[in-house]
Amino acid sequence: MPSVQVYSRPGCHLCEQLIEEITPLLRGRAVLEVLNIDERPELQDEYGTRIPVVEMDGCFICQYELDRAALHRILSGADSGG
Repeated sequence: MPSVQVYSRPGCHLCEQLIEEITPLLRGRAVLEVLNIDERPELQDEYGTRIPVVEMDGCFICQYELDRAALHRILSGADSGG
């Protein structure tokens, strides 16, 4: 099953909202990984205040707000094997 990463930090209301929205969309299709950028300096340097960011296998999907169409396109490609 593919993995979708959400780069976030505790206390970020945009992050919390996006995670709440994306969780049911991934159920049965992908594993959700929530990565706290504050736990790793290299992630802090890369993302800073530009969160939340959603990726799948290193492929950018969206940032700040959930792009349902982009998520659907990427998941459909993963479901079909490419």
